[in-house]
Amino acid sequence: MAQVLEFRLPDLGEGLTEAEIVRWLVDVGDVVAIDQPVVEVETAKAMVEVPCPYGGVVTARFGEEGTELPVGAPLLTVAVGATSMPETAPAGASAGAAGSAGTGASAASSPAGSSGEGSGNVLVGYGTAAPAARRRRVRRDTTGPQAQAANGSPVAAPAAVTVVPSDGPVPVISPLVRKLAREKGVDLRQLRGSGPDGLILRADVERAQAVPAAEAGPAPTPAHAAAGPAVAGERVPLRGVRGAVADKLSRSRTEIPDATCWVDADATELMAARAAMNAAGGPKISLLALLARICTAALARHPELNSRVDTAAREIVRLPEVHLGFAAQTDRGLVVPVVRDAHLRTAESLSAEFTRLTEAARAGTLTPAQLTGGTFTLNNYGVFGVDGSTPIINHPEAAMLGVGRIIPKPWVHEGELAVRQVVQLSLTFDHRVCDGGTAGGFLRYVADCVEHPAVLLRTV
Repeated sequence: MAQVLEFRLPDLGEGLTEAEIVRWLVDVGDVVAIDQPVVEVETAKAMVEVPCPYGGVVTARFGEEGTELPVGAPLLTVAVGATSMPETAPAGASAGAAGSAGTGASAASSPAGSSGEGSGNVLVGYGTAAPAARRRRVRRDTTGPQAQAANGSPVAAPAAVTVVPSDGPVPVISPLVRKLAREKGVDLRQLRGSGPDGLILRADVERAQAVPAAEAGPAPTPAHAAAGPAVAGERVPLRGVRGAVADKLSRSRTEIPDATCWVDADATELMAARAAMNAAGGPKISLLALLARICTAALARHPELNSRVDTAAREIVRLPEVHLGFAAQTDRGLVVPVVRDAHLRTAESLSAEFTRLTEAARAGTLTPAQLTGGTFTLNNYGVFGVDGSTPIINHPEAAMLGVGRIIPKPWVHEGELAVRQVVQLSLTFDHRVCDGGTAGGFLRYVADCVEHPAVLLRTV
């Protein structure tokens, strides 16, 4: 009889503790190969396809699409080496046994370098197992989530567990869960954790708040109760990419004393220069690439804006490389891919990289490394048909250049009124790293390059 092994959600790196199931790539009964992607998940950083370290037949899946799972939670079970579904698929038994005391058949028979808690070497460059500090003594309960078995009927997934009381802190999946419990008046010590090794999840707190007070035990009244009945309306969870964006923007507004300056510029000559470049043959040069090239030249003159503030050390850290982020709108929300070493790239190279990263962003295949490490951001909100904006700085960067739409407007050109292609440029900057003179100098140089692209020849 084929041995049934459990595969759990691996550590996806970047400090991520949970992921949402977006799409299952296999069904119960499918034959999978080693390292074949079996599920697509969305983290706070990006969409990721998760490969399975075992080859065989899928006997059970845990979690429906849209379910949020913590790192270390079961994903599926596989009858290793089988080519068809076993007559009696012990999916539930395998899933339940694998979590006991951190050992068992799943852990003992995993490939070298893997464990029952993680994925072994299935994700190159990512961690594999849940931290050892999460392992606690627990006792089994008979209630818990359900898994999909071979015949489509639910079978018991890893049973929910009751945390053994101790003098130490109650184990929770993240500090956000503790905060949620405080806000909703839920006593964590009265909960049964349904996460791996008894960890208390967000869903456990929400369920506890929904049960009658007699069952949940005494709890303080939530702070918002005195405000009256809740307002009716659609509730959209702030999680995944949208939640990560919300957290970052909130932190930026809280920590960074920002200021904004703006200027109108005549972009007629820049548009003509781009048309001449593209008419000469070769790969097309995008307007965004020309603006990026202008940005890197301006940052070379004003390096204060390519920096970040170390609040703990009370120091401004000026960065030698320009890793240029750019805002990209996708179906899953706003993301900011990063072009590495933008200061070393030509307009042609920048254009190609913008295209590659934008396509990956819209496909949801950007990696966490492609979404982090930026030092300055370029935001072309003109594509939405607006003239101006006061963008929020992409924390922990020090500045962001915003570009509005380029449209024909009356303009005084060479002493005469004419219709010219005009754009509004705005710079939002961290006032801790520089004063208005530096910010104004940067923005004026950018505007000069837009109006007279030949100015860039000084730095070519």
